[in-house]
Amino acid sequence: QVQLVESGGGLVQAGGSLRLSCAAAGSIFRFNTMAWYRQSPGLQRELVAAISSGGVTNYADSVKGRFTISRDNTKNTVNLQMNSLKPEDTAVYYCNARNPFSDYWGQGTQVTVSS
Repeated sequence: QVQLVESGGGLVQAGGSLRLSCAAAGSIFRFNTMAWYRQSPGLQRELVAAISSGGVTNYADSVKGRFTISRDNTKNTVNLQMNSLKPEDTAVYYCNARNPFSDYWGQGTQVTVSS
């Protein structure tokens, strides 16, 4: 089975940067879509950024121009470079990987942005 392992979260001051990484351990095929979601306590999980196997990206309006998603298809990893972080970005960030048959989720990594 596939296990998604996130890393790179932490505490950062507003205006700072963090880089999240997600490794799809045990995967032997390319996922159609890999993405990052985030969730704050009491709120719904929301899509932050997604990238297709062909490299087409999609971003939430709130992070456009600040976040960049990328992937390495050979290693089945996905990264999220987060710049100009704001307190509103504070959340648990989850890695997601999908193909026509399966939908996998990581355990999440905490990102806290202080003002």
